[in-house]
Amino acid sequence: MIRVLATILAVLAATTAATAQTYPTRPVTIIVPFAAGGATDVLTRFLAERMRTALGQTIVIENVTGAGGTIGVGRAARAQADGYTIQVGTSTTNMLSGGLYPLQFDLFDDLDPITLIGSEPMMIVGKKALPASDLKELIAWLKANPDKASVGIPAVGGTGHLTGLAFQKETGTTYQFVPYRGNGPALQDLVAGQIDLQMEPASNFYEQVRAGTIKAFALASRQRVAAAPNIPTADEAGLAGFYASLWYGAWAPKGTPKEIVARLNAVMLETLADPAVMRRFDELGIAKPQRDQQTPEALRAYQKAEAEKWWPVIKAANIKGQ
Repeated sequence: MIRVLATILAVLAATTAATAQTYPTRPVTIIVPFAAGGATDVLTRFLAERMRTALGQTIVIENVTGAGGTIGVGRAARAQADGYTIQVGTSTTNMLSGGLYPLQFDLFDDLDPITLIGSEPMMIVGKKALPASDLKELIAWLKANPDKASVGIPAVGGTGHLTGLAFQKETGTTYQFVPYRGNGPALQDLVAGQIDLQMEPASNFYEQVRAGTIKAFALASRQRVAAAPNIPTADEAGLAGFYASLWYGAWAPKGTPKEIVARLNAVMLETLADPAVMRRFDELGIAKPQRDQQTPEALRAYQKAEAEKWWPVIKAANIKGQ
């Protein structure tokens, strides 16, 4: 029996190795839990064009929307774990959603991480007519005018909303949140002076900041970004340790062979090292992770650490997904 068992294990190991070596033999589907044309969809399609060459197969993008992205993530969690379905998502879909929705799957146990793709810092911006000229003056103005300022948010419970709540806690300020149907309408009202502030991913604001139609106070990051080198970090602006970002990652269904996950990780790393990708990331202000942060294990650890940071904020504010 021992010899038979050893033979079976050897055959299974050889089969797994052969599968990993020949993978992929057909098109690979990437589930994007947002509508076509959105930031995550555009970024994924841009990366997929370069991944296609490395994998030697067509990559099909499947947009699965609804329930704050959780329908798409759930589709990926239930997909066959063979490497032919993977999912690209954000901190909203693959981390915050666990604190916002009663999910029918486990974000940490039902998906195998592939790699952290990159992160984009949140930017604190205000309407042009605000009397404050820097972050310290903004905080002083908010303290002098409690509950009078308005902060536009494109989604209740989204990254911008939670960043705004964290900012209140860190600075001892209070203001009103104004929900919108997306960042576009909120930004239009900010430019028009109908609301006072926004705290959203930085790439939403580069054009308006350059044009001088809104004020940029700080980036909630440890370092400045190449796309906006004149905008200080929160550390530099006087609010040390205030960090918040929207980050992107890739996952596979639980149980995907480790050899295939390793192949996908290697392909992603090769893609992210492409000079064209690096230039595009610089244009968008997306920071590529350090090499030791690009392993599957590092993504899992980061995902859990972010949940430990933000889920209590969601609970304390009694926010429910909409």
